[in-house]
Amino acid sequence: MAGEQTVRVDGRRLRLSNLDKVLYPATGTTKGEVIDYVSRIAPLMLPHLDRRPVTRKRWPEGVEHPDFFAKDLERGAPSWLPRLPIDHSSGAKDYPLVDEVASLVYLAQVASLELHVPQWRFTDAGERGAPDRLVLDLDPGPGVGLAECAEVARWVRDILDDMGMQLFPVTSGSKGIHLYASLDGSQTSDQASMLAKELARALEADHPDLVVSQMTRSARAGKVFLDWSQNNGSKTTIAPYSLRGRAEPTVAAPRTWDELADPGLRHLRFDEMLDRASNLGDLLAPLAPARTAPLVPYLAKRSADRTPEPMPAAVSPAPVSVGAAAGASDDSRRFVVQEHHARRLHYDLRLERDGVLVSWAVPRGIPDTPDRNHLAVMTEPHPMEYLTFAGEIPAGEYGAGTMTIWDTGRYDLEKWRDDEIIFTLHGTPGGAADAARLVLIRTGGAGEKSQWLLHRMKADAASPRLRTATSTTPATTPAPAGDDPEAGAVSPRAPMLAVPSAPGPARAAASRWGSWVEFKWDGIRALASWDGERLRLTARSGTDITARYPELTGAALGLGADALVLDGEIVALDAAGRPSFPLLQNRMHLSKPREIERERERTPIDYFVFDLLRIGERDVTGLPLRDRRRLLEEATAGARAPLTVPPRTDDLDAALTAARELDLEGAVVKDPGSPYRPGVRSEEWLKVKLTRTQDVVVGAIRPGKGGRRGGIGSLLLGIPGPDGLRYAGRVGSGFSDIELARLEAALEPLRTSENPFVGIPAADASDALWVAPELVGEVEFAEFTPGGILRHARWRGLRPDRSPADVTREE
Repeated sequence: MAGEQTVRVDGRRLRLSNLDKVLYPATGTTKGEVIDYVSRIAPLMLPHLDRRPVTRKRWPEGVEHPDFFAKDLERGAPSWLPRLPIDHSSGAKDYPLVDEVASLVYLAQVASLELHVPQWRFTDAGERGAPDRLVLDLDPGPGVGLAECAEVARWVRDILDDMGMQLFPVTSGSKGIHLYASLDGSQTSDQASMLAKELARALEADHPDLVVSQMTRSARAGKVFLDWSQNNGSKTTIAPYSLRGRAEPTVAAPRTWDELADPGLRHLRFDEMLDRASNLGDLLAPLAPARTAPLVPYLAKRSADRTPEPMPAAVSPAPVSVGAAAGASDDSRRFVVQEHHARRLHYDLRLERDGVLVSWAVPRGIPDTPDRNHLAVMTEPHPMEYLTFAGEIPAGEYGAGTMTIWDTGRYDLEKWRDDEIIFTLHGTPGGAADAARLVLIRTGGAGEKSQWLLHRMKADAASPRLRTATSTTPATTPAPAGDDPEAGAVSPRAPMLAVPSAPGPARAAASRWGSWVEFKWDGIRALASWDGERLRLTARSGTDITARYPELTGAALGLGADALVLDGEIVALDAAGRPSFPLLQNRMHLSKPREIERERERTPIDYFVFDLLRIGERDVTGLPLRDRRRLLEEATAGARAPLTVPPRTDDLDAALTAARELDLEGAVVKDPGSPYRPGVRSEEWLKVKLTRTQDVVVGAIRPGKGGRRGGIGSLLLGIPGPDGLRYAGRVGSGFSDIELARLEAALEPLRTSENPFVGIPAADASDALWVAPELVGEVEFAEFTPGGILRHARWRGLRPDRSPADVTREE
């Protein structure tokens, strides 16, 4: 497991690095082995972390080096990792909630070896709940050990047995023993602490020679300190099954009472824990309460005495094997599609996830072709028992009508995010849902009643039709200018460009052509040349940007052996999963390998591919778009993130609505019969922007005042025209401190005494510091004045992928 790799864990994409780094020198245990442990122990561990804020002790350099305690979730943590704030004297801190295998794997990747949690859970409203368990920490002082702790544990058990409370022992993996008992939620943390304190004092009174309840360290020699304080709502205890940062990789291990009677009782290592887990399961299972919250809406809409639908009491944990590998690319789970004759016929798609069936109503059912998308509306989660439900829901009840099973089986999961789910159904062999590779894209709302698009993708990763096309077609068609057929190189300035359009003309064009609509992603355009082993990237300006995005160029992308030339957009997604051009600025200006490597952890990127220029030695730019798309989907059917082929739609208005709700730039309408025209701005592609943006050339600096004194106050901008660089106004907002520093470094070497503008007013030129017009930037703006000046311009960032010759006015 040496080096670096990108894996999928339950549909989450994770980048794992330094897997051969030794974290426990005494045993030679590596980070890769730690990740393997947490992924395999997850089914037992996760219920005891469920809805508890997790603090972490991290050892990035290994346990022989100092650790540090982390409360606030570190910058760069995946956006899908849930978090909730807890107020501290220094301000609120966001704590991670660890509810899936991928979360455990991520924490292990950043060397969070110890996971500590309180004895309470967050409520469904995100508030601190009452404690649901009592904990006593038996800490041996000098001169005593586990045997003495076990003796005290038996005394505690006798007392709690008389109180009707079952006690569960855990050897802590460090020094002593932890004892847990369930609470019914009627006590506060202060009350639980008081109960534990009185218990400790009673034991100290009965056994003063061995038990001490005082915090004073000097009183602990030869005794077991019964620490009751960890029931305080602000205190935490090592989570069951968590590793410890000791010399050896020991764990907080649940034990039987018979084991505690063994004179040779010792702490267990992680490998021993895995062996026990497969044989004994979770000895602490009674401490993990049943998860009913996801089914509350389902149960609230139905009455058991009036409908035959299943009425479960709780949510069962997702069936994950203890031996599951962290690097598994797919996770096979169950699905059902039900034909529902309610007020209107529709189909219900249900996917197993976290012990429930996440559900969508799909009026037109599963698409049988990639050429059309179907609307899907999320409904409430359903119980697992619904997998086999068929019958008549009585009139007057929620969902009244006949329910039959249209198809059922298992599905392989590629990605599960809040706004995108990619999966392959394996239903009845030969049926419509067999080997159906689908994607759900959220277009509006959140949770129940949110709207999604259901799209069917090409599923055949090694299409015979593609192999025939590439192997029998002679390479007689000319390559695009500047390309080397042997190397599959990309010609600089080769991308085909779209013409700006208003929605009306674009809608009319789509009606003429037959609708073909793609989202406009807020990133940078890049051509990609794949030679069968490695990807090379070229920006629209012709600059080679391969080294800037090593996750694309050095990753195993699953593109196969055939050479390809692709066209697409490099994007950075924000915490909500939306493309963010300002966030991408953190990556696109870097050139030093160390800076790139550091920033890629904080700002991962994706490459959204939408066109194919060449496959093998065959130039396909002359083919219609619909045929290029078919070849593209076939050639990338086995592709893995961060390379993705986003779905298209056939409804411009729906696409623009979705783009508004997702804060996307807009949409592009394309003629499906059009060829690819390298380097041409063609009216066969029409871009409809929701936010008006304009490329501009920077021609001068106006000095700052007040807080910006001595630096950049605003930039003077121009757009090339027939008579030179026509002045287009200034921009003074939208600058971050980092961006201002970047601009000052880039513009200072370009200072000149010559005014580059045509038509600049004397007032704007009076204090201008001229620069050579070589840098291109992008601004948002409200409109152009009749004189061609940008109104309400706001800076978005430099565009190193473009040159001044590329800049034209966006009408």
